[in-house]
Amino acid sequence: MTTSAQRPARVPAVLVLEDGRTFRGRAYGAVGETFGEAVFSTGMTGYQETLTDPSYHRQVVVMTAPHVGNTGVNDEDPESSRIWVAGYVVRDPARVSSNWRARRTLDEELTRQGVVGISGIDTRALTRHLRERGAMRVGIFSGDKAHTDEAALLAEVQAAPQMTGADLSAEVATKEPYVVPAIGEKKFTVVALDLGIKGMTPQRMAERGIEVHVLPAGASLEEVYAAGPDGVFLSNGPGDPATADLTVIQGVLERKTPLFGICFGNQLLGRAVGFGTYKLKYGHRGINQPVQDRSTGKVEVTAHNHGFAVDAPLDQVTDTPYGRVEVSHVCLNDNVVEGLRLLDTPAFSVQYHPEAAAGPHDAAYLFDRFVKLMEGQRA
Repeated sequence: MTTSAQRPARVPAVLVLEDGRTFRGRAYGAVGETFGEAVFSTGMTGYQETLTDPSYHRQVVVMTAPHVGNTGVNDEDPESSRIWVAGYVVRDPARVSSNWRARRTLDEELTRQGVVGISGIDTRALTRHLRERGAMRVGIFSGDKAHTDEAALLAEVQAAPQMTGADLSAEVATKEPYVVPAIGEKKFTVVALDLGIKGMTPQRMAERGIEVHVLPAGASLEEVYAAGPDGVFLSNGPGDPATADLTVIQGVLERKTPLFGICFGNQLLGRAVGFGTYKLKYGHRGINQPVQDRSTGKVEVTAHNHGFAVDAPLDQVTDTPYGRVEVSHVCLNDNVVEGLRLLDTPAFSVQYHPEAAAGPHDAAYLFDRFVKLMEGQRA
């Protein structure tokens, strides 16, 4: 693998979509080849949090903001121990990084972690193509491979696995349990199932006096309750929610332990109570999505990263084996379900990222809502 220091300034690269459309540019990050699902993110900032979000596992992220990398990479903002995106696509990478916390350039970090990217292409045209045709498989090829016949490269892309049906949580989750201690006085114990959890999420709970026991994605119901939880948390994560086992979630609902889920966790809660899930045409990814909290009427600007959604009726309460369930939040762009609330069981979820890394702080109150749920159950 070639490093950015060793690499000539204009190593050729080509991006090939599964429908045959191609974009030619130059290598960015590691030189080689990579495959994944092409998705676009509308965030103008927070690229470091995006790159290290495990929910992006096996996805090639196209940045709609044209200029990326100007603040470099620091050692404080990663959301996990590594970059998870399968590939990275930018139009105009910054030539130098300029931030007092920066330790290296984005190009150097991508190269160091072996992430193959491409720059110098028309990302606006690529984004419009994905909006019209939908998220699809893609390959990025740089160096000598970029000169390969495009028909041969297309065949490789079309042979890559699809996101539909992909069971990926175990690939990104912790292998061993760990504990994030409460900050200040300990008030509650929460078991968090790591389906691809971001580092800021248990931090937000710790700030509220919660000791968080993070367990692997495949933890059993017995392992969950061995910690004596006051509440259970379902994290974000990658893959198709239709592949997940729901035994633990349904066991938590039956015991009426307060439960809070975000993103992938929202989809799993939806499936656990009997709703279906479906793949969005091109998903929601960015830090500027408008969502309405139907209980207050308040509109929040929120951070999203999801390609699947819950199929639940927007305008009626649904009877389920766990009591009545209603849609609590909705996306104002397209009416996608963005949250669920159980009316007879202490459980709720949202489709977006209230930990605000990277993103606005509008939805931080949801962690307080989880605390109140546990307080009410304890009382």
